[in-house]
Amino acid sequence: MSFSHLGLSEKVLAAVAATGYKTPTPIQDQAIPHVLARRDVLGIAQTGTGKTAAFVLPMLTMLETGRARARMPRTLILEPTRELAAQVEESFIKYGVNHNKLNVALIIGGVSFDDQDAKLMRGVDVLIATPGRLLDHNERGRLLLSGVELLVIDEADRMLDMGFIPDIERICKLVPFTRQTLFFTATMPPEIRRITEQFLSNPVRVEVSKPATTVATTAQFLARSGRDGAEKRDTLRRLIRSAEGMKNGIIFCNRKRDVATLHRSLLRHGFSVQALHGDMDQSARTAALEQFRKNEVTLLVASDVAARGLDIPDVSHIYNFDVPIHADDYVHRIGRTGRAGRSGTAITIVAGSNDAKAVAAIEKLIGQTIPFMDTIPGTPAEPQHEPRHEPRHEPRHEPRQTARPPQRGRHEHQRRPQQPERRPPSQQQQAAPVARIEEARSRRVPQPVHKPMDDGDASHLPAFLLRPVPLKA
Repeated sequence: MSFSHLGLSEKVLAAVAATGYKTPTPIQDQAIPHVLARRDVLGIAQTGTGKTAAFVLPMLTMLETGRARARMPRTLILEPTRELAAQVEESFIKYGVNHNKLNVALIIGGVSFDDQDAKLMRGVDVLIATPGRLLDHNERGRLLLSGVELLVIDEADRMLDMGFIPDIERICKLVPFTRQTLFFTATMPPEIRRITEQFLSNPVRVEVSKPATTVATTAQFLARSGRDGAEKRDTLRRLIRSAEGMKNGIIFCNRKRDVATLHRSLLRHGFSVQALHGDMDQSARTAALEQFRKNEVTLLVASDVAARGLDIPDVSHIYNFDVPIHADDYVHRIGRTGRAGRSGTAITIVAGSNDAKAVAAIEKLIGQTIPFMDTIPGTPAEPQHEPRHEPRHEPRHEPRQTARPPQRGRHEHQRRPQQPERRPPSQQQQAAPVARIEEARSRRVPQPVHKPMDDGDASHLPAFLLRPVPLKA
């Protein structure tokens, strides 16, 4: 079975043949005829099944007729991240090589508004955008969505996780009611189901796999580790060094700061590694992805910004440094390996009871049990600090060899009673007991002063009365 029976134009078929693809994937085989028939499509398929080409190829065929007007795009594709939007643009460039007059514009954050406004002014056939930047252009009066004929909402479940559903609802109300809508997702949580019932009109449901299923060619394992960050990093290093058939690998963390910390740690230990997270500017994110795609680096430490839809076809290993908070994210993370029929390995590090609960939720979602690895090859690193149960000082019950003089405070005598100083028995017998402070002080006993006194009873008279008085004759 080839692409020729799907109803695609000659230009598109020639471009597909030039890329080397001969057989459509199941999602492409079932969705493309309905898209060309102008039906709304609800596509449910796991990652790595060719969902992007399932809407890019029929859109190219439909856009061969007609002409775009200034600030009024003919088709609109919404993506949750900049990387996915740029990847869809690359697909249009690759498959639209024979469409000389096709204008494609990318509206994402991190790029100048003026450059994007200039593209919109020339007229756009295909507008690929993230929801936030699209609404910014619309609120400034630089973009009109009243001419959109086809709306594509890609990775809808990721939109839900990132909080874009209110923006999606606003955008759907700005485009014409008569537009055609293509809705693609890997999972169907209740909120996504509500959106499809609200904005899709009698859609054709194309489901090539059960929601939240993993690729059969991916071997999944769990690895035990301590909860401390240093122990987890040591466990990860031993897993990487002992991996069989290691070509490259993506390491997922839940938080951006953990991505930066782990990236620095792996660099210090001599690994070829790059980082990717949402706080990086667009040029740095693009450069990191290109280095990984071209095998210039072996490892990519990333947040969930790299978990959805990135087309990196030959990834051999996936490491979950952190167990994903949402069980659906596990399906998308390990979907980066085992693509296009290749085999892959996914290992999740489990540390503590909270991780065990998250793993139980994942196993319930995917309907299978993930086995633990028996042993992790390699010798664990020596602890960088002394164990807490080993005291560094002498036990308290043992007497000290040398006693320091007590340091008295202002109210020392009120806090602790003064202990008498211990002396040898000979000194204790000689020392006299002291009952009061007054008795302990040595005093001078005043000695009586003896003055010569005259005999008689005049000793009590003052001296001036006893002086001789001369008498006159």
